[in-house]
Amino acid sequence: MELLSTSTVTLPYARRRGNFNNAYFQNQPSLRRTHAQPLQQKFLPVVKPGLSLSPSLLRDKSFVSKGSQQITWVDEKVPEIIRPYVKLARIDDDIAVWLHVWPAFWSIMLATKPGTVPDLKLFGLCHLMALIFHVSNCTVNDLIDLDYDRKVERCKTRPLAAGDITPVQGWLFWALNIALLIPLMLQLNKLCIVLVAVEQVLSIAYPFMKRITYWPQAFLGVAHNWGAPLGWAAVMGNLTDIRIFIPVYIAGIFWTLIYDTIYAHQDKDDDAEAGVKSTALFFGDSTRTWLLGFATICIGSLMFAGYNAHMGWPFYLSMIPAFGHLLWQIYSVDLSNGFDCLMKFLSNKWFGAIVMAGMVLGRIVY
Repeated sequence: MELLSTSTVTLPYARRRGNFNNAYFQNQPSLRRTHAQPLQQKFLPVVKPGLSLSPSLLRDKSFVSKGSQQITWVDEKVPEIIRPYVKLARIDDDIAVWLHVWPAFWSIMLATKPGTVPDLKLFGLCHLMALIFHVSNCTVNDLIDLDYDRKVERCKTRPLAAGDITPVQGWLFWALNIALLIPLMLQLNKLCIVLVAVEQVLSIAYPFMKRITYWPQAFLGVAHNWGAPLGWAAVMGNLTDIRIFIPVYIAGIFWTLIYDTIYAHQDKDDDAEAGVKSTALFFGDSTRTWLLGFATICIGSLMFAGYNAHMGWPFYLSMIPAFGHLLWQIYSVDLSNGFDCLMKFLSNKWFGAIVMAGMVLGRIVY
């Protein structure tokens, strides 16, 4: 861990450098330290040079870290004996759950007849399954990527990479999550059970993709958006009307290519050293051009699905802010700043919410 020294503070920080607003620290007694009193084990996110760290951000414990590992409620409230497993599951990280569940929600809404209310129980069931998918996917990903994680600054403190959990314990924890998934699957129809099984196979295959192709984000999109056919099958009991759920699936894949390429820019230096492939490395300086194309396909596919599902005009109107949100990400993100990449990535749950709101209104007004 390197040290950044100023006249008032000594901070450990990650590889990505930025400039802090020293004036802010001068006025915060709780943050002031002399060179003889380093701020031990505290990490503040590095922002774009010239930007200030707002007081609200500094007070947000989810953005304060020990080394390169975030301090969250898990560190403060979870008993130490189970804490490594909770960290392995990344329960404190809800963004992946939302990214996983939104395509399923979209398909459920599109499968709902105009003027009717969708099955709210199905939304709850899909959300709970997405949470378990998230936990099992994080576990298997960390197990397979164990050697790589030890070489990547951001991942070194993960429980498996740090040695807090053994690989055998990790696989047993993964098996437990699959066992928890079974009673939820049995509440769905047989087609959905098959689709859930296929999704697990895709999720296990994903970590290997970054070893063989520069497009692992595309394969992640295939796996992560499997909720699109799953949500449709849960309502309709079949996969015959490909004019609706397939365009949703395609939109989800290209959406994933956008947010996960931005996310991958956090680790591009470490990935290059470790031999890990990604679209961030492949696109390089052309990233924004590629992402613009992906955004256009994403929105176009959603509109095509909405047209075939006879959505009302509010849905098409919602595509304007949805596309605007993607454009904001693409053209405002600082791809050389890991913290900014993370913030843009986290904002994608709101893209999903915008699309969902448009679909709900599009079913009410038709």
